[in-house]
Amino acid sequence: MSLFAASAPAAPFPVLTALVLVPLIGAVLTALGSRHRPEITKLVALVSSVATAGMSLWLLAEFDSHEGGFQLVSRHSWIDSWGIGWHLGVDGISLFLVVLTGVLFPLVIVGCDPHHDEKPYLAWLLLLEAGVMGSFLSLDLVLFFLFFEIVLVPMYFLIGGWGYDQRVYAATKFFLYTMVGSALMLVGIVTTALLARDDLGRLTFDLVEIAEGSNFAASTGRWLFFAFAIAFAVKVPLFPLHTWLPDAHTQAPTAGSVILAGVLLKLGTYGLLRFGVYLFPEAAVWSREVFLTLAVIGIIWGAVAATMQSDLKRLVAYSSVAHLGFIVLGTFAFTSEAISGGVMQMVNHGVSTGALFLLVGMIYERRHTRQIAELKGLQKVAPIFAAAFMVVMLSSIGVPGLNGFVGEFLVLIGSFSTARWWVVIGATGVILAALYLLWAYQRVFHGEPDEANSSFRELRLREGAVLFPFIALIVFCGVYPKPMLDRIEPSVKALLERVEEKTDFVVPVSDHTGHGEGGEG
Repeated sequence: MSLFAASAPAAPFPVLTALVLVPLIGAVLTALGSRHRPEITKLVALVSSVATAGMSLWLLAEFDSHEGGFQLVSRHSWIDSWGIGWHLGVDGISLFLVVLTGVLFPLVIVGCDPHHDEKPYLAWLLLLEAGVMGSFLSLDLVLFFLFFEIVLVPMYFLIGGWGYDQRVYAATKFFLYTMVGSALMLVGIVTTALLARDDLGRLTFDLVEIAEGSNFAASTGRWLFFAFAIAFAVKVPLFPLHTWLPDAHTQAPTAGSVILAGVLLKLGTYGLLRFGVYLFPEAAVWSREVFLTLAVIGIIWGAVAATMQSDLKRLVAYSSVAHLGFIVLGTFAFTSEAISGGVMQMVNHGVSTGALFLLVGMIYERRHTRQIAELKGLQKVAPIFAAAFMVVMLSSIGVPGLNGFVGEFLVLIGSFSTARWWVVIGATGVILAALYLLWAYQRVFHGEPDEANSSFRELRLREGAVLFPFIALIVFCGVYPKPMLDRIEPSVKALLERVEEKTDFVVPVSDHTGHGEGGEG
């Protein structure tokens, strides 16, 4: 029996349910708050988000690093006649995404000013947090779909209501792209449950029961896999479904960009692992060359497109397409090192790129422009700000000693034994990342500031306090990634055991040094 089926007993305190309900209740209370007392409204939102962050950190402390199955499970019946239940669980694959979500939201609430209509802005942010938490924790297909769809609504209104000049166009494009993918996934969810009923003897949408108890025909599983995979490929976004992302990032308010890069895009990469590979391992192995190819194209395309951008925020947005390509590459390499590196890179990208968007937002607040050509010599007038930007930029490049290096290194070295030529081509993305980020930094921060840039304000205390957790995580995870990997690897190995059990794919035997035995893909 798979380790996933051997879930740990439910926790005495339903922390997973609380992680969803606390921000949801906070959103309702914030929406109902008085417009005449904005300080109380913001306090309610901040308390809700901080309480959620505290519970996510408690979850991290209580997590058993030796257990590969789902832990702290919360399970209750909901709609019995349809086999739908409230089933939440966390494992090493979802753990740090939950923690990142919990930590990120209070930071953006403190660090990003909406400038107008603060009450609905905060309410949408908290509803977004509840939806993201529910998506990462759901082990019921219908429940996951509901949270996956809930996320679209607040993000649409955040972009459309608090974004920049082309915000309505960007919000509509984001919503339409993701809705089309979600429609396919809904068809796949219903079909999966109906077909699994023959093997299970009853109708259920429980992820673990369907995965462990059903046996789909190869052709059927492949069709169902693609119904899920297309929805997640849009959310990643994977080339060529990525065109909504640069517009959404560029037009979103700073908080929206941070959350979009930090956790929303990870719903796609997480979904490919949790629902694609886990439910349909045969189809995932069968289609791996397609996804490896699209991932590598995304790495190169995103890097080249980023190099050509004149808008600093749009440059960072295209860099996300490249970085997420590495995660998909690691996912479909099917080695322990590659998938563990991909999971770690989901978190690393959220920290590094989230911090980059925060810094770009601070630049816009000061100069009211994001055009690289209009920014020059900022290091002369704001050296601390420049230093913070450099640390985050080097993390995004993947410099050793910072978090970005660990994830990308594990993905590349772990993928080499099963996807050699994809790795050879994809590795050039690391070189291109250094090109576009260092070149952008040189143009923005080096040289002599002109009159418009000579009054650029130095990093303020509140801004530094918001950036400090990002930089601390960048350095800590780069120097000492072992605590993360110790918690990720058991669940990754359980997933790979299932892939080997259900397919003829031979997972290379790891010697924990990044080398393995196995045929070339």
